[in-house]
Amino acid sequence: MPSIRAFTITYDALNEYGTFSEGDTITGSVTLALLKETKVESLFVKAKGDADVRWTHKSGDRTHTYSAHRRYFKLKQFLIPEGSKDTVLPQGNHVYRFSLNIPPGSMPSSFKGHHGKIVYMLVAKLSRSWKIDSVAEKELNFVSKCVPNLHALRMQQVGSTKKETGIFSRGQVHMDATVDKTAYAAGETMVITAKINNSTSSDMIPKISLVRDVVYRASSSNKFESQTVHKVVENCVKSQTQREIRCGIKIPCDYLLTIQNCEIITVDYHLKVYLDISFAFDPKIKFPVVILPPDIVSGFQSGVAMGPSPGGAVGGPSHSDFPPPQVSMGPYPASPHSGGYRYPAVQSYSAPPPAYPANPPMYTGPPCVYPSQPTHMSEGYNNPVPQQPSPYGSPFSSSSSSSVLHPPPAVPRFHSPPSAPEIQPFPPAISPSAPTYNLLPSAPMMHTDFLSQSDEGPPAYALLFPSSTTETSDGK
Repeated sequence: MPSIRAFTITYDALNEYGTFSEGDTITGSVTLALLKETKVESLFVKAKGDADVRWTHKSGDRTHTYSAHRRYFKLKQFLIPEGSKDTVLPQGNHVYRFSLNIPPGSMPSSFKGHHGKIVYMLVAKLSRSWKIDSVAEKELNFVSKCVPNLHALRMQQVGSTKKETGIFSRGQVHMDATVDKTAYAAGETMVITAKINNSTSSDMIPKISLVRDVVYRASSSNKFESQTVHKVVENCVKSQTQREIRCGIKIPCDYLLTIQNCEIITVDYHLKVYLDISFAFDPKIKFPVVILPPDIVSGFQSGVAMGPSPGGAVGGPSHSDFPPPQVSMGPYPASPHSGGYRYPAVQSYSAPPPAYPANPPMYTGPPCVYPSQPTHMSEGYNNPVPQQPSPYGSPFSSSSSSSVLHPPPAVPRFHSPPSAPEIQPFPPAISPSAPTYNLLPSAPMMHTDFLSQSDEGPPAYALLFPSSTTETSDGK
């Protein structure tokens, strides 16, 4: 007869979107339902974030495999300490509360593609003697707060192109295009305006495409994917006519977010406004587009301060005990399919601003630097984070009266080493007074104006600087 009826893990949502970001605190419960009394060796919960890419390429008879891995953090908390062979749990439901702090810094948003993924997981594992470990998992929807400078990304974009047509038509075509801004969130509408002057002998069709470019990187090799996620076709512009078109593209909720802070996976968007001309190269204008989480854009539009980040950079709302990281701006690398455009980069650490009354002090430590690992955490995990005191009171609320509720482990107390004995200062040493020296006599004060018009000669040198000692002539 099995002893475990159910083993699950749940987390508490921080916002209406159910997302987590850098510096947030993950709280939740691990529920263990036992059918009979059970001896347990250990029970722990861990949170981790990883990025992986993998693809194969066949060359002749050989197949090359490319793969890469990046770990952003891994946190572990024991709910039943490891090696507790004498821990016997009675029959019934046992609910264990946990609390884990995501480290601050720049980490990419969740992503899943054909050749790679960025996944953040919450895992609980129960170990018993001579039994297979029981595992419960829950995926976290992670949204990065490290975004480009929204103040710059909300400005209007303007582009222009002029082209002489080819052999099959004569004349010149000129097009000016504008996009209302660069950064958009799900549900927002992108407004595009184009003015076309067709001075050629050919008709042309204006088209607008929103393209997503994904790049996977591994072992000095890249894998590219380009997909048109939205396309608009306007009415034909006749020869020797002018026309202005205006259209809107609504950003769906299922669009992938822009990712520029991952070393092995990059997600970019660009808008292409072009004229389809038969038997000729199409004139086109490209605009960079950034897809952001809705809470970040809405917070910026409402004027809510998302954090004291310099340079206008803001982040999404955070419920973390960690203050938001300081940032500095830099250029993004050019997208391989974007025509070489660039736009501001994600946030990175920089020197803190001065602390004024209206500007509270911020976290000034460098990234990936945390205090020493508490004793209740397992050794060998990257980016250990100190566990905070339990934010949960007692008793805990529960729908089942027979459940045993276990609060998070207490924070270990560290005793400071005994202080060194006080050292008595030595009595001040009395130094002898410095000897006095007789200074050379200064030149006598003269009351004669040497610059006035006079026939008198200048005073003798001996009169100005008399000798301090009497010189004796040797008679030579």
